[in-house]
Amino acid sequence: MALADFRLEDRFVRDEGDVAMSGVQALLRVLLDQLRADRRDGLNNAAMVSGYRGSPLGGIDTLMHGNAEELAANNIEFVPGLNEDLGATTVWGSQLANRNFEGKFDGVLGMWYGKAPGVDRSGDAIRHANVCGVDPKGGVLLVAGDDPASKSSTLASESEFALLHFQTPILYPGSVQEVADYGRIGYELSRYSGLWVSLKIVTNVADGYSTIKVGPGRVQMQRPGFEWNGGPWQHTQQDSLFGPLAVRQELEIHEGRLEATDAFIHLNRLNTTSGATSDARIGLVAAGKTYYDLREALDRMGLDESTLKQRGIRIYKPAVVWPLEPNGVREFASGLETIVVVEEKRAFIEMFMREILYGSTNSPEIFGKRDSDNGFWFPGHGEMDADLIARKIRPFLVERLGDAAVGPAVRERVTIPVALGAPDTKKQSNRTPSFCSGCPHNRSTWVPEGSEAGGGIGCHGMASMTPTRNVKGTTQMGGEGVQWVGAAPFVTLEHRFQNIGDGTFHHSGSLAVRQAIAAETNVTFKILYNAAVAMTGGQAVDGGMEVPELTRSLEAEGVAKIMVLSHDTEKYGTAPNFAPGTEVWHRDRLDEAQRILRDVPGCTVLIYDQPCAAELRRDRKRGKVAEPAMRVFINEAVCEGCGDCGEKSSCLSVQPIETEFGRKTTIHQSSCNKDFTCLDGDCPAFIEVIPGGSVPQKSAMALAEIADDQPEPDRLDEGNVLMMGIGGTGVVTVNQLLATAALLDGKEAHGLDQTGLAQKGGPVVSNLKIRRPDSELELGEANKIATGEADAYIVFDLLSGTNPINLEKAMPGRTIALVSSSKVPTGAMVRDTSAEYPEWSALQSTIDSATVAEKNVYYDAGNLSDNLFRSHMPANIIVLGSAYQSGVVPISAFAIERAIELNGVAVEMNIQAFRIGRQIVIEPDFVDALGIERVGKVGREAKVSAAVEALVQSVPSPSEELERLLRIRAADLVAYQNTRYAQKYVESVSQIRSAEAALGDDTRLSETYARYLYKLMAYKDEYEVARLHRSKEFHDAIHEQFGDGSKVTYKLHPPSMRRLGLDQKIGLGRSGDVAFGVLRRMKFLRGTPLDLFGNTAHRKMERALVGEYQEMIEQLLTDLRPETYDKALEVAELPDMIRGYEEIKEANVEKFRQAAKALIG
Repeated sequence: MALADFRLEDRFVRDEGDVAMSGVQALLRVLLDQLRADRRDGLNNAAMVSGYRGSPLGGIDTLMHGNAEELAANNIEFVPGLNEDLGATTVWGSQLANRNFEGKFDGVLGMWYGKAPGVDRSGDAIRHANVCGVDPKGGVLLVAGDDPASKSSTLASESEFALLHFQTPILYPGSVQEVADYGRIGYELSRYSGLWVSLKIVTNVADGYSTIKVGPGRVQMQRPGFEWNGGPWQHTQQDSLFGPLAVRQELEIHEGRLEATDAFIHLNRLNTTSGATSDARIGLVAAGKTYYDLREALDRMGLDESTLKQRGIRIYKPAVVWPLEPNGVREFASGLETIVVVEEKRAFIEMFMREILYGSTNSPEIFGKRDSDNGFWFPGHGEMDADLIARKIRPFLVERLGDAAVGPAVRERVTIPVALGAPDTKKQSNRTPSFCSGCPHNRSTWVPEGSEAGGGIGCHGMASMTPTRNVKGTTQMGGEGVQWVGAAPFVTLEHRFQNIGDGTFHHSGSLAVRQAIAAETNVTFKILYNAAVAMTGGQAVDGGMEVPELTRSLEAEGVAKIMVLSHDTEKYGTAPNFAPGTEVWHRDRLDEAQRILRDVPGCTVLIYDQPCAAELRRDRKRGKVAEPAMRVFINEAVCEGCGDCGEKSSCLSVQPIETEFGRKTTIHQSSCNKDFTCLDGDCPAFIEVIPGGSVPQKSAMALAEIADDQPEPDRLDEGNVLMMGIGGTGVVTVNQLLATAALLDGKEAHGLDQTGLAQKGGPVVSNLKIRRPDSELELGEANKIATGEADAYIVFDLLSGTNPINLEKAMPGRTIALVSSSKVPTGAMVRDTSAEYPEWSALQSTIDSATVAEKNVYYDAGNLSDNLFRSHMPANIIVLGSAYQSGVVPISAFAIERAIELNGVAVEMNIQAFRIGRQIVIEPDFVDALGIERVGKVGREAKVSAAVEALVQSVPSPSEELERLLRIRAADLVAYQNTRYAQKYVESVSQIRSAEAALGDDTRLSETYARYLYKLMAYKDEYEVARLHRSKEFHDAIHEQFGDGSKVTYKLHPPSMRRLGLDQKIGLGRSGDVAFGVLRRMKFLRGTPLDLFGNTAHRKMERALVGEYQEMIEQLLTDLRPETYDKALEVAELPDMIRGYEEIKEANVEKFRQAAKALIG
C-alpha cells in the first residue's frame, strides 16, 4: 500500500486489505460490509440503526453522524433513540417493514446499541421483538456494551444473563478484528435463526484501536440442512402476540430457532479448539477478551502452541457463548480429566459446560469460579487481565505439569517505591475526574446552607465526589428524585434539591418529575440545561426542547414554581414565551433563587441554562460561536494564594503555582473556556484584558528552524508503548496516530485506551503493541500491556506516570521513560490550599527506579508548548518526538508525520512539535537555549542597594539560602515602605539566626522565619496593591501574553465600598492606573495617623500580626534546644495559612491563632 494513497476514510471504504480502526468504528464497518455482501448476492438491502449512547459505546451516534454521506450511499438510516427501549422498538419496527407494509428494499438490517443498563431497561421491547422474529433477508444485531470494571458506570456490568433471558444468541468478540468478523456472522445467524443476535462488547474491546484485515472472503457462512415440522427450516415472523400465537412462537424459539442456532454454530465451526487436539488431559476454556488474556498469560509462562500440544493442554474458544453448542463442547471434552473455565464475573460458560457434560461417560472435573477445594479461584468481580490470570492459573499448572514446565507468572522486576505522601495526604497526588474548565456544573451544583441535593447520572454526578458540594447518592438514569419521594414521609428533612441533566430529563427523567408532582413531594428539581449529553461525547439532546418551551411543558405538568437562571438573560430575545409566572434571573442569584424555591410547597423546578463548556469550546473553534474578546489574568504579585477563586469556580484552568513568595494562582490561558466564574474570587489580583497589538515573536521562535533532515535513531523494530496523560489533552489521539502510522509502515498495531471518566480531566492510559506482520503470535495477544513489558513509558502527566499501577508495566533495564515534568494540578489542588503537588525529586526517583534512569528524558513540555505555540495541545506530540528519537517507538518518522497529516488538525504545528521533541534528545541543551520562562509570570525584582547588602551582611553566619532570601525580601520591603522598615525585618531575622547558630549547623528556622516575617510585614493594603498593579513587571507580563496594545481593567472590591454595602466588584480601566499611580506614592502614610485606610479593624489586625508572630518565636527561643527545634520550626511555618483579603484573611488568621495555641499552649 502506497503511503500517499492512504486515507482515514479507507477504514470504511477499502474493499480488501489492512485498515486501522477502533472497536466502535468496526460496528459501522460491519454494517457496510454486510450490505456490500448483500449486493454481491443480488439483494437491494437497507439498514436501521437506533439505540442510546453510553460507555463503552458512547461514540456510536457521533460515528454515525460523522459519516452521514457513507450512510446515505448505503441506505443506512440512523435514528437515535430518546432512550434505549424506544431505540429497540424502532429497530423492531424496521424488521416489520417488509412483513406489514409494502417495502422499498429486499431486506432491512437492524442494529441496536446500548450499555448494560440500557440492555436491562429495554428487556420488554427486546423480548417482544425477538419473539416476533426478524426480517429473513435483514436480521438484527444487538450490540451490548459491558463495563466490567465500572470505569465509567455506576455499576460493574455483565449482560450475558439478561441476554440469555431475552433468548438472543450471544457472540463475544475479543478484539477489533473479531468485532468486524463476528458482526457479519451475527447477521447471517440472525437471518437463519430468526432471532436477534447479541454482540457483547466490553470496554477493552470497544476502546481498542487496531489494524485489522478486511475483505469479502473473510466471512463465508454455510446454512445447515436443518429441518423442523417436517420441512426445511424457516422461522415465522409474527407480530400478533396474543394467547395461542405467543405460545406458538415460544414453541418455535425453543424447538426451532435455538436448535437451528446450534446447527449453524456447529456447521460453521464458530467455536474453535487449539492446543493438544489429541492425548490431552487438561482443558482450558475462555471467550472474548478473556481468551486473549489467557493466551498471553500462557505464552508468558512458556506455554506456546507447540508446548501446549506437548503438555497435553487443549483450549476451547467459544465465539458464541450462548447457546453453548453441545456437540462442540463434547468433542472438546473428550479424553480430558480436568476443565478450567476462565471467565469474568459470574459463572456463565462454566454453568452450561456443566449442564452439557453432566452424566456423560468419563466426564471431566470442571472448575472456574471455585477450585478443587471449593475455594474461590477466578474472581467473580471486577475485570481480569493477563497478569491476574497468570497468577491464578500458574499454581494449578505447576501442580499438574511440574514446576520446571511452567515459567513465572509475571516478569521478575524490582522497584523501590518512593513515598509520595502520608496516607492522609494521598488525595493530593491522585488525579481524579473533575468538571471541565468553565463547566456550568462547577457553579450550578451548589446548594444553600442547610440544604442538600440528590446526585444522579451524567457529568453533574461528579458533584457527589466534590467535598465542597452537599450532593449525596446516585440513582439509575431517569430515577432522579424518586428516591426522595420514597424517603420523604419518614425523615425530618422537609425539602431536598435534585440535580438532573437535560439529557437525562428528556431520556426518561420527565417521568420522575411527574411522579414527584403526583406524590406531592417537597422537592426542587434542578434541570442542568447545557444542551448536550456531555458525559458521552457532547451529543445533542434527542427530542430536546428550548428553555421557554420546557417551562411551558413543566407548567402543564403541574410544577408549583419555575425559575430560570442563565449566564445570559438576554439570550431569549425581547418576547420569550415562558410559562406564566416563570422568573428569569442571572446565574449570580443562584443562592437566592434556591432559597425561594425550597420554601415553596410541592414540586418546584430551577432550570440552570448555560452551554456545556467543552461543546462551547468546540463550537468556537469551528466558528459557530463567537470567541469572547476578553481574557482573565491574575497578577500573581497581588494574589495571596487563598484559593477562594478556585473554590468558587472549581475550574481546572485556575491553577496554583509555586513562586518565590509562596503559592499563588494563575489562569492557564490555553485551556481556559472563558466562563469567568473565577472573577467571583474575593481578591484584587484579577484583571480583565482585551488583547491587542503585537505579541513578542519568541512565541513562534522554533517553528521554522527544524527541517526534516534530523538524524535517525537506532530504534526498535517492534515493541510496546505505554502512554499516560490527562483526559481532553489528546492522549487517545496520539495512540491512534501511532496505530495509523504503524499501518502506513506495513506493521500491525493493537491498542487500548483506558479512559474511564477521562473526558472529565481524569487519567488516561493508552497501550499500543506494534508488531511486524510476520511476527503475529500464533496464540494471539491481549491489547493491554502486561507487567514489565513496556518498552516506551511516555508520561504526559506526572501524577499518572507515578501511579504504581502504571509503573508495574515498566521494567528496569528495558523501559525508557519520556516525561513531561509539567505540574498540572488536580481538582483538589485547585480547591484546597493544603493540597500540594508532591516533591519533584520523589516523582523523578519513582519513575527512575522502575526504568532505565540514565536514558530517561525529563522536561516541562506543557510550558514549552505554551511558549512556542500559545497552546498546551502540542505538548504530547513534543514528548512523542522525544520518545521516537530515543529509539523506543518502532515506527518511522515519515509514517508518524504522514499520520499527523492524515489527522488533519493543526498539521504544521504538530509536525514541528514532533521535530522539537526529537531535537531535545538530539541536542540536550535545546530547551535551556530557548531561555523560556513560565507563561504569565509576573517578576518581582527589587534592586539590591548597597544599604540592603550591608543589612544582609550584618546577619551572623547566614546560610547561602538565608542570604538569598534576605536580599530579595529586604530589597522588596524598601520598595514596599523604606530602608528603615527593611532594617527592622533584617534585625529580627538576625536575632533568630543568632539563637539558632548557638545550637549547631541547622538553618531551617531562620530561613523559615525570614520567609514568613516578610509575608506578615508586607501585608497588601491599598498602597501595596497599587504599587504591584503599576509595576513594570506586571505590565510586561500582560504585553508578552496578550500584546502591547492590550486594554486592562482591574476588578476590585475595595473595603471602603464593601462597608457601604457594595457586594460586587467594580472595574477600573485607565482611571485605575491613575488612582494606583497616586496611591503608590502615598505609601509613606502607611501606619501613621494620616493613613487613609489604616484605622479599620482589619488593618490594625494585619499590623498586630507582625508583633504577635515575633513574640511567638521569641518565646520559643527561650527554650530552643535540639529537642524543641522542630516544634519551633512548625510554629514558624504557621503564617503560611494566613492568606487572602478581608473576611477570608480574617478567617485564616483565626485558624493561625488556633494552630499556634495548640502548639505553644
